[in-house]
Amino acid sequence: MSQWSQVQQLEIKFLEQVDQFYDDNFPMEIRHLLAQWIESQDWEAAANNEAMAMILLQNLIIQVDEQLDRVSQEKNLLLIHNLKRIRKLLQGKYHGNPMHIAVIISNCLREERRILAAASMPVQGPLEKSLQSSVVSERQRNVEHKVSAIKNSAQMTDQDVKYLEDLQEEFDFRYKTIQSLEQNDKNSALIKQEMLALQAMLNTLDYKRKEVLGKIGRVIHEIDMLMSNMLTEELLDWKRRQQIACIGGPLHGGLDQLQNCFTLLAESLFQVRRQLEKLDELLTRLTYDGDPIPVQRPQLLEKVNFLLYNLFRNSFVVERQPCMPTHPQRPMVLKTLIQFTVKLRLLIKLPELNYQIRVKATIDNNRRFVLCGTHVKAMNMDESANGSLSVEFRHLQPKEMKTSAGSKGNEGPHMVTEELHSISFETQVCLYGLTINLETSSLPVVMISNVSQLPNAWASIIWYNLSTNDPQNLSFFNNPPAATLSQLLEVLSWQFSSYVGRGLNSEQLNMLAEKLMGQPVSYNDYQLSWAKFCKEHLPGKSFTFWVWLEAILDLIKKHILPLWIDGYVMGFVSKEKERILLKDKTPGTFLLRFSESNLGGITFTWVDQLENGKYVTFHSVEPYNKGRLSALPFADILRDYKVIMADNVPENPLKYLYPDIPKDKAFGKHYSCQPNEVSKPSDGGVKGYVPSVFIPVSKILNDSIEPHSPSDLLPMSPSVYAVLREHLSPTAIETAVSVVNFSN
Repeated sequence: MSQWSQVQQLEIKFLEQVDQFYDDNFPMEIRHLLAQWIESQDWEAAANNEAMAMILLQNLIIQVDEQLDRVSQEKNLLLIHNLKRIRKLLQGKYHGNPMHIAVIISNCLREERRILAAASMPVQGPLEKSLQSSVVSERQRNVEHKVSAIKNSAQMTDQDVKYLEDLQEEFDFRYKTIQSLEQNDKNSALIKQEMLALQAMLNTLDYKRKEVLGKIGRVIHEIDMLMSNMLTEELLDWKRRQQIACIGGPLHGGLDQLQNCFTLLAESLFQVRRQLEKLDELLTRLTYDGDPIPVQRPQLLEKVNFLLYNLFRNSFVVERQPCMPTHPQRPMVLKTLIQFTVKLRLLIKLPELNYQIRVKATIDNNRRFVLCGTHVKAMNMDESANGSLSVEFRHLQPKEMKTSAGSKGNEGPHMVTEELHSISFETQVCLYGLTINLETSSLPVVMISNVSQLPNAWASIIWYNLSTNDPQNLSFFNNPPAATLSQLLEVLSWQFSSYVGRGLNSEQLNMLAEKLMGQPVSYNDYQLSWAKFCKEHLPGKSFTFWVWLEAILDLIKKHILPLWIDGYVMGFVSKEKERILLKDKTPGTFLLRFSESNLGGITFTWVDQLENGKYVTFHSVEPYNKGRLSALPFADILRDYKVIMADNVPENPLKYLYPDIPKDKAFGKHYSCQPNEVSKPSDGGVKGYVPSVFIPVSKILNDSIEPHSPSDLLPMSPSVYAVLREHLSPTAIETAVSVVNFSN
C-alpha cells in the first residue's frame, strides 16, 4: 500500500494535520494524482543536487502533462483547469530554483510519515499535546476575530471623519458667507437666526470631534490590548512550535495567519494615523475654546507611532532556521566553509515595502567567526509562493577567523559541540515618515569543522530546544538543565519518524528509558541530566547512549529502511525481554533487535526446541553491521540463512517473524531475487566458472547451548554446497566453514 493510501485512511484529526502543509507550493491534487510516482523518487537527494532536482522537476511536469491528457479525454473541466494552473505554477516558480520544489516535496513526505507514526502510537506525547491544545486553537480564533473587528472599527471611524469634514466645510461656507455681508445686513433678524444655527452647528462639530477622538482612542486601546496579550502569546507559541519542529516535531503552521493579523493591524494603525492627520488639517481651518483636537491628538499620535514601532519589531522573524542543504534534517548545525540557507519574513505585508528593505546577516560578536558570501539582500514578494515579504540567504558560509598567532582557534576535530552561536539580522524600515530599525536572530546554532562532530552537535540542538523556549541563551551549556524523561523520549521517537519514517511505540520507548536509567522506571516525572544523555558512557560500554542511538538511526537509514517502515523490526528489546516473548512461541519464531554492545548492529534471535521436547533454547547471531549489510541485503540474509547442526543437512531455522507472521510473507517483497532465481552451475555466468552467491551459515554445537565463535558469510552456491556434502566429511566442512553462532 502506498504511503498516500495509508494517509487517506487516517482519522479526521490526522487528516486535518495533513491538510495544513499542502498549499500552492505543492498542491494536494498533484500529490494525489501522482502518488506512486512521487513516492518512488529520491526527493531528499535532489534537495542537495541541482542537476538531479532539475531532472525531477522536468519529469514532474511531464507527469502532469500526461494527467492533463487523460482528464482532457474525460472532459473533466474542473480538473483540467486546476492541472493547467499547477503546470504553470511549477514552470514559473521552480524553473530557476528546482531544489526548492525537491525540499518542499521531501518535507511533505517526511511529515506524512511522522503523522502516520503518530497515528499508530497509543497516545500523544506531552509535547505534541501542548502544541495542539484546544486552548491554543481557541486563542487563535479569538485573535482573528478581534483583528477583524478592529479593522471594521477603523473603517467605520473613517466614515465619521468624512462626515466631520463635510460638516466643517458646510460650517465654514456658511460662516464665511455671513462674514462677507455688510454691517447693516448682519443686524437683520434673518442673519441673527443664521448665527444661532451656526452656533448649533459648532456645538455639533465639537461633539463630533470628541466622538471621533473617542472612537480613535478606543481603536488604539483595542490594538494595544491585543498586541500586549493574545497576539504576543500567539507569536511566542509559533516560535515555540518552530523550535519543536526543528528537532523533528510536528511541522509548525500558523505563520500565514499571523501575517494576516499583523498586516491588518498595521493597516488599521496607518489608517488611524491618517485620521489623526485629517483632524490636524481640520484644526488648522477651525479651532475654538475647548477644542479637543489640540489636547488629545498629540497623545493619540504618539501612542499610534509607539504601537507601529512595536508591531514592526515583532513582525521581523526567522521563517526557516539556518540549515545546510546537505543535512536538511539537522538544522542549526553549521559546518565551516559549507553553505547554509536561512529565510526571514516581515509579517507586515505592504506593497510599498517590496524591494525597499535590505537585510544584513552577521554572526555573533565574538569575532571568532565571520560570514562569507552574499550577506545583504532585499526583501521582496516575488520569491514566495504566497507573496509574503521575505528574503532567503542561500550562499552564506561560516568561516573561523585566525588567531593573532596565525593559527585557527579550535578548527579541527576538537571544536566544542556545546558552544552556541547566533546568526543575527538587521534592517531599517522607512515608511510614511517613520524610520524603524529592526533586528532579529536565529535560534542558537552549533559550529562544526568535521562531519564526525555532527551527531554530538545535533544532540546539543535537541537538548537546547527541548529544554528552553529562550531564543538566545548562548551560555545554556554552562549549566544545562535536566530534561523530563517523558518529553525526551517523545523527541527521540520524532528522530525516528522524521529521519527514517517510523516512530517508536511505547514498548520501544520503555526499553530506551531502561537503557538511560539502568533499570525499569516510571518515567512520567523523571528528570534526566545532559551528561547522562550525551557525555557519560553506558555501563560497561565505551560509548554514550546518544552515540549508540545515532548509530542505529544511521543503520536503519542506509541498510534496513523498508523493513523498519513496515514495522517488522522490533529493534529496541532487551535480551531478557526477547526470551520472555519467544519462549512460548512455535520453534523457528524469531525477532529482530538492535545490538546493545555493537554500535550500529542488528541481530536476530530465534527459539528452538531441544530433542527431548521439554526445553527450549534461544540462538542469536553475531550482529550484522554496515560492512556486512553493504555486501548483502538484510532481507536476503533472513531468506538464505542456514544453520549446520552436527551431521544434519543445513537448514534455515527462521520460520515465523514474531509473533506468527510467515517469514516470506513479511519480507518477500524486499528480497533482491526469489529463492528459485538463485543461480545454478548450469545457468552459465562467467565462462569456465560456477556462479556463486553469498549464503550466511552458522554452526551450532551439540554440547553447548551458547555458541562460542562468530558467524560469517560463506561465498558458495547451494549446488556447490551439496556437492561438498557428498564428498567431504562433516569435520572437513566444519573446518572450511569455521563459522558458528553465538549469543549477543
